[in-house]
Amino acid sequence: MNTRNLQCPWHNVDPARVTPSSFVAIVEIPKGGKNKYELDKETGLLRLDRVLYTSTHYPANYGMIPLTYADDHDPLDVLILCQEPLVPMCMVTCRPIGLMTMVDDNERDEKIIAVPVSDPAMEGYSELHHLPPHHTEEMQHFFEVYKTLEGKKTVVEGFEGRKAAEQAIARSLEAYKKEFGLEG
Repeated sequence: MNTRNLQCPWHNVDPARVTPSSFVAIVEIPKGGKNKYELDKETGLLRLDRVLYTSTHYPANYGMIPLTYADDHDPLDVLILCQEPLVPMCMVTCRPIGLMTMVDDNERDEKIIAVPVSDPAMEGYSELHHLPPHHTEEMQHFFEVYKTLEGKKTVVEGFEGRKAAEQAIARSLEAYKKEFGLEG
Protein backbone atom coordinates (compact mmCIF):
# COMPACT_ATOMS: atom_id res chain seq x y z
CA MET A 1 0.00 0.00 0.00
CA ASN A 2 1.27 3.45 -0.95
CA THR A 3 1.19 6.56 1.20
CA ARG A 4 -0.40 9.78 0.01
CA ASN A 5 1.09 13.28 -0.07
CA LEU A 6 -2.05 15.27 0.64
CA GLN A 7 -0.48 18.42 -0.83
CA CYS A 8 -0.26 16.70 -4.21
CA PRO A 9 -3.16 17.41 -6.61
CA TRP A 10 -3.45 13.67 -7.25
CA HIS A 11 -4.72 13.23 -3.69
CA ASN A 12 -5.96 16.67 -2.63
CA VAL A 13 -9.39 16.84 -4.29
CA ASP A 14 -12.80 16.39 -2.71
CA PRO A 15 -13.99 12.89 -3.74
CA ALA A 16 -17.42 14.35 -4.59
CA ARG A 17 -15.72 16.17 -7.50
CA VAL A 18 -14.52 12.96 -9.16
CA THR A 19 -17.18 10.55 -10.40
CA PRO A 20 -17.30 8.36 -13.51
CA SER A 21 -19.67 10.78 -15.27
CA SER A 22 -18.16 14.13 -14.18
CA PHE A 23 -14.73 14.86 -12.80
CA VAL A 24 -12.12 17.49 -12.14
CA ALA A 25 -9.01 16.95 -14.26
CA ILE A 26 -5.60 18.51 -13.72
CA VAL A 27 -3.91 19.72 -16.91
CA GLU A 28 -0.25 18.76 -17.24
CA ILE A 29 0.43 19.52 -20.92
CA PRO A 30 -1.33 22.17 -23.02
CA LYS A 31 -2.71 21.36 -26.44
CA GLY A 32 -0.01 21.98 -29.05
CA GLY A 33 2.85 21.46 -26.61
CA LYS A 34 6.02 19.42 -27.15
CA ASN A 35 7.15 19.46 -23.53
CA LYS A 36 6.16 16.29 -21.66
CA TYR A 37 5.38 17.42 -18.14
CA GLU A 38 4.47 15.00 -15.37
CA LEU A 39 3.14 15.50 -11.90
CA ASP A 40 5.91 14.80 -9.41
CA LYS A 41 4.20 12.52 -6.89
CA GLU A 42 6.51 13.52 -4.06
CA THR A 43 6.17 17.32 -4.30
CA GLY A 44 2.93 17.82 -6.22
CA LEU A 45 4.77 20.09 -8.67
CA LEU A 46 5.12 19.62 -12.40
CA ARG A 47 8.46 18.43 -13.66
CA LEU A 48 9.76 18.30 -17.20
CA ASP A 49 10.01 14.62 -18.12
CA ARG A 50 11.37 15.36 -21.60
CA VAL A 51 10.90 17.40 -24.74
CA LEU A 52 9.37 15.19 -27.42
CA TYR A 53 11.94 13.84 -29.84
CA THR A 54 9.57 14.02 -32.80
CA SER A 55 8.10 17.03 -34.58
CA THR A 56 4.64 16.09 -33.34
CA HIS A 57 2.76 17.97 -30.65
CA TYR A 58 -0.03 17.05 -28.25
CA PRO A 59 -3.35 17.07 -30.14
CA ALA A 60 -5.35 17.95 -27.02
CA ASN A 61 -4.80 19.21 -23.50
CA TYR A 62 -3.37 16.29 -21.55
CA GLY A 63 -3.59 15.60 -17.87
CA MET A 64 -4.74 13.31 -15.13
CA ILE A 65 -7.80 12.52 -13.07
CA PRO A 66 -7.20 12.87 -9.32
CA LEU A 67 -8.10 10.05 -6.92
CA THR A 68 -7.64 7.43 -9.67
CA TYR A 69 -5.04 4.66 -10.00
CA ALA A 70 -4.34 3.15 -13.40
CA ASP A 71 -2.53 -0.02 -14.45
CA ASP A 72 0.70 1.97 -14.95
CA HIS A 73 0.70 2.96 -11.21
CA ASP A 74 -0.13 6.57 -12.07
CA PRO A 75 -3.37 8.55 -12.09
CA LEU A 76 -5.65 7.84 -15.04
CA ASP A 77 -4.68 9.91 -18.10
CA VAL A 78 -7.14 12.24 -19.79
CA LEU A 79 -7.18 14.05 -23.13
CA ILE A 80 -9.27 17.21 -22.79
CA LEU A 81 -10.72 18.46 -26.08
CA CYS A 82 -11.11 22.22 -25.86
CA GLN A 83 -11.04 25.25 -28.15
CA GLU A 84 -7.91 26.59 -26.48
CA PRO A 85 -4.71 25.31 -24.89
CA LEU A 86 -5.10 25.21 -21.11
CA VAL A 87 -2.32 26.18 -18.70
CA PRO A 88 -0.59 23.42 -16.76
CA MET A 89 -2.00 22.72 -13.28
CA CYS A 90 -5.36 24.17 -14.30
CA MET A 91 -8.33 22.34 -12.77
CA VAL A 92 -11.04 21.62 -15.35
CA THR A 93 -14.43 20.06 -14.72
CA CYS A 94 -14.98 17.54 -17.51
CA ARG A 95 -17.33 14.88 -18.72
CA PRO A 96 -16.03 11.77 -20.48
CA ILE A 97 -17.03 11.04 -24.06
CA GLY A 98 -14.73 8.15 -24.89
CA LEU A 99 -11.78 5.93 -24.15
CA MET A 100 -8.59 5.27 -26.08
CA THR A 101 -6.76 2.05 -25.28
CA MET A 102 -3.12 1.59 -26.20
CA VAL A 103 -0.03 -0.44 -25.38
CA ASP A 104 2.95 1.58 -24.18
CA ASP A 105 6.16 -0.16 -23.13
CA ASN A 106 4.31 -3.50 -23.29
CA GLU A 107 1.73 -2.27 -20.75
CA ARG A 108 -1.94 -1.51 -21.28
CA ASP A 109 -2.58 2.22 -21.08
CA GLU A 110 -6.05 3.74 -21.02
CA LYS A 111 -6.70 7.39 -21.79
CA ILE A 112 -10.02 9.04 -21.14
CA ILE A 113 -11.23 11.44 -23.82
CA ALA A 114 -13.22 14.25 -22.25
CA VAL A 115 -14.66 17.69 -22.86
CA PRO A 116 -14.82 20.60 -20.40
CA VAL A 117 -18.30 21.43 -19.18
CA SER A 118 -17.36 25.14 -19.45
CA ASP A 119 -16.47 25.19 -23.17
CA PRO A 120 -19.59 26.07 -25.20
CA ALA A 121 -18.01 24.70 -28.40
CA MET A 122 -17.92 21.24 -26.79
CA GLU A 123 -21.47 21.34 -25.43
CA GLY A 124 -22.96 19.06 -28.09
CA TYR A 125 -20.40 16.28 -27.67
CA SER A 126 -21.53 13.54 -25.32
CA GLU A 127 -20.17 10.53 -27.21
CA LEU A 128 -16.94 9.98 -29.08
CA HIS A 129 -18.75 9.21 -32.33
CA HIS A 130 -20.19 12.77 -32.29
CA LEU A 131 -16.71 14.11 -33.08
CA PRO A 132 -15.48 14.42 -36.65
CA PRO A 133 -13.36 11.30 -37.37
CA HIS A 134 -10.26 13.46 -37.83
CA HIS A 135 -10.07 14.04 -34.05
CA THR A 136 -9.58 10.36 -33.23
CA GLU A 137 -7.33 9.87 -36.26
CA GLU A 138 -5.10 12.69 -35.04
CA MET A 139 -4.96 11.26 -31.50
CA GLN A 140 -4.16 7.79 -32.82
CA HIS A 141 -1.41 9.11 -35.09
CA PHE A 142 0.17 11.16 -32.31
CA PHE A 143 0.25 8.31 -29.81
CA GLU A 144 1.63 5.87 -32.37
CA VAL A 145 4.57 8.07 -33.43
CA TYR A 146 5.46 10.34 -30.51
CA LYS A 147 8.07 7.94 -29.09
CA THR A 148 9.50 6.46 -32.31
CA LEU A 149 12.68 8.58 -32.32
CA GLU A 150 13.31 7.39 -28.76
CA GLY A 151 13.37 3.82 -30.09
CA LYS A 152 10.11 2.97 -28.33
CA LYS A 153 6.97 1.49 -29.81
CA THR A 154 3.40 2.34 -28.89
CA VAL A 155 0.26 0.87 -30.42
CA VAL A 156 -3.22 2.33 -30.23
CA GLU A 157 -5.60 -0.61 -29.94
CA GLY A 158 -8.77 1.37 -30.44
CA PHE A 159 -11.44 3.74 -29.24
CA GLU A 160 -14.65 3.14 -27.31
CA GLY A 161 -17.53 5.33 -26.24
CA ARG A 162 -18.65 7.09 -23.08
CA LYS A 163 -19.81 3.97 -21.23
CA ALA A 164 -16.38 2.34 -21.57
CA ALA A 165 -14.77 5.57 -20.34
CA GLU A 166 -17.07 5.70 -17.32
CA GLN A 167 -16.28 2.05 -16.53
CA ALA A 168 -12.53 2.74 -16.75
CA ILE A 169 -12.90 5.72 -14.40
CA ALA A 170 -14.96 3.64 -11.94
CA ARG A 171 -12.30 0.88 -11.97
CA SER A 172 -9.50 3.36 -11.39
CA LEU A 173 -11.38 5.06 -8.54
CA GLU A 174 -11.76 1.67 -6.83
CA ALA A 175 -8.12 0.79 -7.54
CA TYR A 176 -7.08 4.10 -5.91
CA LYS A 177 -9.04 3.28 -2.75
CA LYS A 178 -7.48 -0.17 -2.60
CA GLU A 179 -3.93 1.05 -3.33
CA PHE A 180 -4.05 3.79 -0.70
CA GLY A 181 -5.99 1.86 1.95
CA LEU A 182 -9.21 3.86 1.72
CA GLU A 183 -11.63 0.97 1.33
CA GLY A 184 -14.63 1.09 3.61
